[in-house]
Amino acid sequence: MSKKFNYHGLIAMAAISLFACNNTSQQTDSSDAAAASQTTADAATACVSALEKKSFEETIDGKTTGLYVLKNNNGACVAITNYGGRIVSIVVPDKNNNPTDVAVGFKTVKEYQGPGDAYFGALIGRVGNRIAKGKFTLDGKEYTLATNNGPNSLHGGNKGFSAAVWDATQPNDTTLSLSYVSKDGEEGYPGTLTANVTYTLGADNSIRIDYKATTDKKTVVNLTNHTYFNLNGEGSGTILNHLVQINADKYTPVDATLIPTGKLEPVAGTPFDFTKPTAIGSRIDTVNNIQLKNGGGYDHNFALANAGPALHDAAEVTGDQSGIVMNVLTTEPGLQFYIGNFMSGKNSFKSGAKDDYRTAFCIETQHFPDAPNQKNFPSIVIEPGKEYTSTTVYKFGVKK
Repeated sequence: MSKKFNYHGLIAMAAISLFACNNTSQQTDSSDAAAASQTTADAATACVSALEKKSFEETIDGKTTGLYVLKNNNGACVAITNYGGRIVSIVVPDKNNNPTDVAVGFKTVKEYQGPGDAYFGALIGRVGNRIAKGKFTLDGKEYTLATNNGPNSLHGGNKGFSAAVWDATQPNDTTLSLSYVSKDGEEGYPGTLTANVTYTLGADNSIRIDYKATTDKKTVVNLTNHTYFNLNGEGSGTILNHLVQINADKYTPVDATLIPTGKLEPVAGTPFDFTKPTAIGSRIDTVNNIQLKNGGGYDHNFALANAGPALHDAAEVTGDQSGIVMNVLTTEPGLQFYIGNFMSGKNSFKSGAKDDYRTAFCIETQHFPDAPNQKNFPSIVIEPGKEYTSTTVYKFGVKK
């Protein structure tokens, strides 16, 4: 695929070593396995060579930004910048062992600051998704937020966590810890909130995101990640033929401004039924469906089945060309399924490809949109002395 990184030689060397293991003695098997492990480690190191760390080294709001690389010994790596805690690149093997970058992103930190940014790869807060009319009431006091998305507040306001420079610590090759202190009154939210997010790359090619937050005053919080995925590889074209399964039998319908009506509607018999693997685009043109019209396609919250405090299966997505499978597990009660309806080809990604219409999708685990104003939705209120915690895992594999 023209937009993939050129590491085929490294992967081929690993494949040859692994083949040899099956035809030699135990001693040779061990040495070849070690060689294969080293080769895949080298592939992981090389997989972000298209990114220059210097292009992510800037001073923003008096703080230094950089690029951090996580890698394992199974040919996977993740590049993250502490500007907005953004995932810039995720490289994993496809069904033919070709390294494939499944996360879209930019080549420089300055591009993430530009007007074309659509929260690509970002950590979202203080409250992810929309709050109706930019207002909510807590203990009888009304708080007013920036209305940066039509009449509503979106993803934390004019300068949410996606535009913050997070303090970063990388203790080892597989872990990045980020922290950010959001001051009382920032973007209109009450309380000083201390947020901590840890990215961990597993040996099984999973990316685990652990969110924690504390506050000194009663407030609201709903953190998520806004990575845009294309499992066939960045720049490979439409995502409408990806197969998606979402573990949800209900979703939250929205009005014309994408604020939930407050109802939970069954997905059965609608274009929102992804309880079985279904091509994203198979029902996207359903005539006279008001919800698809309101969202311009899929841009809706799904109420996950079997939601609870433990990790539970949320979704599975399969790239139709690459065979790459992404399983999503979370402790959250919902997820926002968005299919790039507002992508318009105005930006160039790190591969050189444009951000064309519906060439990437998002699965944002979350509490429900507009939760502070919807009494029947799970609460996002946090109080002093209590810790907000949330975990989401994106696990990558292949189907051949």
